[in-house]
Amino acid sequence: MPAMKTPVIETLVIGAGELGQTVITGLLEQNPECTRSISVLLRPSSGSTRTDIARQLKQKGLQIVYADLSTETVEDLSALFVKFNTIICCTGFVGGLGTQRKITSAVLKAGVDRYVPWQFGVDYDVVGRGSGQPVFDEQSDVRDMLRGQSATQWIIISTGIFTSFLFEPAFGLVDLQGAKVRALGSWDNRLTVTTSEDIGRLTASILAHKPPIQNEVVYVAGDTFSYAQLAEKMEHHLGRPVIRELWDMDRLRAEVAAHPDDGIRKYRLAFARDTGVAWDKKQTFNALQGIEVTDAMIWLKHQQRHVA
Repeated sequence: MPAMKTPVIETLVIGAGELGQTVITGLLEQNPECTRSISVLLRPSSGSTRTDIARQLKQKGLQIVYADLSTETVEDLSALFVKFNTIICCTGFVGGLGTQRKITSAVLKAGVDRYVPWQFGVDYDVVGRGSGQPVFDEQSDVRDMLRGQSATQWIIISTGIFTSFLFEPAFGLVDLQGAKVRALGSWDNRLTVTTSEDIGRLTASILAHKPPIQNEVVYVAGDTFSYAQLAEKMEHHLGRPVIRELWDMDRLRAEVAAHPDDGIRKYRLAFARDTGVAWDKKQTFNALQGIEVTDAMIWLKHQQRHVA
């Protein structure tokens, strides 16, 4: 009797930006032999940067699939997705509002076995709709779509904000040059942050977990702290006092009203809350599995060493 062949598990990673690259790295570290079964979806482009990314991915033995998420229809994407067993969406809203609903519709139409949607952020079940950030509403729609069917298994990975975004000057929470920390809503409000590198490793670990994780929201965290604790951490890091500035709800709402098309101001308002954007690190997947992660201050020190 001939030996039964193990079926090839084809995985598609959508996007090769900051998160996509780390997820690919995590998958390859988890199973170095899986290169030929991983494809990466990129947007068609003649730009040198995207060409370099495609060449680097091919050098690793990965396959490249091209599609423009902003112009492809659900039917087009479904025809592309149908060959894959697992799809991991690592691209956000670059295709505009509605992108995640379109991708999810195509995944479900294609009958993909397992889907990890772009939900690498806050707890949208708790935040709900009407947060002031329209893309958060769309994330709730995606959860409803996934829970409203049973053919495709899904895993949602809640990470908090990317650690790099915490220190993004445009976000405005931490001003390293001016030694200033701002709080959104209250100094007691908390944030959970995770580095993109840790998200990549943890995503691969979650997908490889035995018994398989199915139809669950999985929480991970590199760090969880209040804005007051963040100010204390920054004082210790800088070795001097920091200026503390509270951006209360009235100010945040007024700024969104005055600049309704400013996504960053909408993010500030959406994060100015005491629920849904932070969780106890001790109860996360990484803590329960004993997986080491990088906290915010260690990440910052590492970045500053590289800049220096």
